[in-house]
Amino acid sequence: MQQLFRVVADKDLENDKLQRNYTYIERQVSHSLDGKGTVKSTETKTSEVLEIYGEQVERLIEKNDKPLSAKDAAKEEEKIQKVMDKRKNESDSDRRKREENEEKDREEERKFVKEVADAYNFTLVGTEQISGRAAWIIDAEPRPGFQPKSKEAKMLPHFRGRVWIDKVDLQLAKMDAECLDTVSWGLFLARFHKGSRFMLEQTRVNDEVWLPKEVAVKVDVRLALVKSFNVDLDQTYRDYKKFGASSRIVGFGEVQQPK
Repeated sequence: MQQLFRVVADKDLENDKLQRNYTYIERQVSHSLDGKGTVKSTETKTSEVLEIYGEQVERLIEKNDKPLSAKDAAKEEEKIQKVMDKRKNESDSDRRKREENEEKDREEERKFVKEVADAYNFTLVGTEQISGRAAWIIDAEPRPGFQPKSKEAKMLPHFRGRVWIDKVDLQLAKMDAECLDTVSWGLFLARFHKGSRFMLEQTRVNDEVWLPKEVAVKVDVRLALVKSFNVDLDQTYRDYKKFGASSRIVGFGEVQQPK
């Protein structure tokens, strides 16, 4: 079972690499909750995710399911243009430094993903059809005595979960992870609290890669909420389109007006 998850981890890293060849639409729904877990307000943001000179950039295209105003749309285009100008004018030394930093970040991610196989005891509990494809259902419980090697892996013992592995492609098709106690996450120390859940579903794209279809973070409303984490998030992804090597993003100043 551990070897299976090492294979899945390698495929996940390859998916991340291939995802940079795609543009797609991301829609995020944020539910702000009060102290009793009741939804106070809902906000949606829809963005087009682009790859510009090796950098992933989001361009907001809708807010609360309505197109942006002309003023806000112009601001988004200006943001994209600034990224393009920065990359086009980047010196060789700055480019090498940026690429080295990006590779360092990817190496840390690789270490984290590969440690998942060692962090849990896995149990095969059955099979199920996910989007018409057969998948193994596997439960993962934190392994006593696990010693994390990377900083990010320190959070793994604080989660348990269930995963669905596609039988043919040996890819992660779905995941449902539960937080066992309070844990800080990321640079800004976002806090997940006991009972909170992280859910992911992936889909096969273009017969070459598995990419996110839906991601959700859910607060356990049975527990008291705190200011550090009082939002349910749902993100969906669609319209994956391969961004060929011959394609490029064009800024306003490069578009020729029709005669």
